[in-house]
Amino acid sequence: MRLAVGDEDSLFGKASRALGWSLVNTAVGRLGTLAIGIALARLLGPAEFGVFAVAMVALLAVLSFHELGVSLAIVRWPGDPAEIAPTVATISVASSVLIYAGCFAGAPAFAAAMGAPAAAGVIRLLTLSVVVSGLVAVPAALLQRGFRQDRKMLADQVNNWGGALVSIALAATGTGAMSLAVGRLAGSAVSAVLLVWAAPGRLRFGFDRERARALLRFGLPLAGSSIVVFAVATVDQVVVGHALGATALGFYVLAFNLSNWPVTMFSQPVRSVAPAAFARLQHDPPALRGAFLSTAGLLAGLTLPVCLLLSGAAEPLIGLVYGDRWGPAADALLWLGLLGGMRIMFELMYDFFVVLARTRAVFTVQVVWLVVLVPALVVGARVKGIPGVGAAHVAVAALVVLPLYLSELHRSGVGVRAVLARVAPPAALAGAVGLAAVAAHAAIPLDLAALVVAGLVALAVIGLLLRRTRGALNGLRTLEGADA
Repeated sequence: MRLAVGDEDSLFGKASRALGWSLVNTAVGRLGTLAIGIALARLLGPAEFGVFAVAMVALLAVLSFHELGVSLAIVRWPGDPAEIAPTVATISVASSVLIYAGCFAGAPAFAAAMGAPAAAGVIRLLTLSVVVSGLVAVPAALLQRGFRQDRKMLADQVNNWGGALVSIALAATGTGAMSLAVGRLAGSAVSAVLLVWAAPGRLRFGFDRERARALLRFGLPLAGSSIVVFAVATVDQVVVGHALGATALGFYVLAFNLSNWPVTMFSQPVRSVAPAAFARLQHDPPALRGAFLSTAGLLAGLTLPVCLLLSGAAEPLIGLVYGDRWGPAADALLWLGLLGGMRIMFELMYDFFVVLARTRAVFTVQVVWLVVLVPALVVGARVKGIPGVGAAHVAVAALVVLPLYLSELHRSGVGVRAVLARVAPPAALAGAVGLAAVAAHAAIPLDLAALVVAGLVALAVIGLLLRRTRGALNGLRTLEGADA
């Protein structure tokens, strides 16, 4: 069934409004938590920050697969999601509780392996968040399916601000790394209440054996892929913690968090909308490919200049914002900024393949990535410390992962030339931004002035790219013909 052109409730209108709310949500959250993160970094210092980073690695590990991948089925379910929601809720909560039990038992061993035995208690408290996440998996998926990012924004902002303010208050009293764990858990708990309240319908539990088997057939390959995705994203932190210690991990994680800023600021809002929008076009391959290419071009224009700005201006940025004791983080940020730009493109491709139900192809790419990455990171850490880890990450992403993803896109009907036509010009101009940032730092002794000059160059390039690609927004209007 197709919608009439100009229909007020067209898919394009819903997706556009959802993307707008998601961008506002992310912008407000990231700008706020950036300032709060600076305060916490200055209060805690690299060592305590590293202890918390160990606990975050554990949490992110279990969050990558805790609900066995079944919640995404709600987003792409062709019928009424109420048919599967009770079964999804039961699977999500049951698996999350079992996984937390494993976290509680294994916390001391994991903390010791990461070179931070004191992190065991922080891990046990922080990973309680996985149970909270399992409880709200269905409400969050229903809001995503319905493009209700306006409602989700309230829950997210309460989570960000409430949790961060609790952490700052506790850190100021000398609570150390535990302050971050308590704040994050408190924020996620309150956010969970708001998500359950905001989601359409009532949170119900039930179990249909036949639907459970179908859900697990869909979700388990995706969960397996998510585990590998997590491993790819965090194995560098495991290597740094194990080989170089918690303090070095604190430096590295600070740099990684900064490099992740463009990802969360621009990529995550798009990812909160794109899967649901792509899913509506499953039966219209040309429109689906057009939507993917348009989104890729817009993302590249928005994010790549910012990523290269972070790389080129790493030293003055770290020194000015965080202080001299965080200086070693700049050596890692130089490389991680480059990696962030590639990750944004990879994540969009990942979502595209998931909608096409090509989860095995995604899984294969992630496995190859991980197998090649681990030895490269170990060598990088031994030879050059945290800068070597960042450089190894970039080399594997550019020389191994990018060609694999482009090959899979070609098999899905999206030609390499079409992708490069959208992404190569922004990438070239982003490279110029990075070089301008390096030149500004070399020529201007005052860090603030160098950052201002580099930032103005980046803004000019982004404006030029958005002007060049504004027609790509019209490509997204093909979504108007999709079935709502």
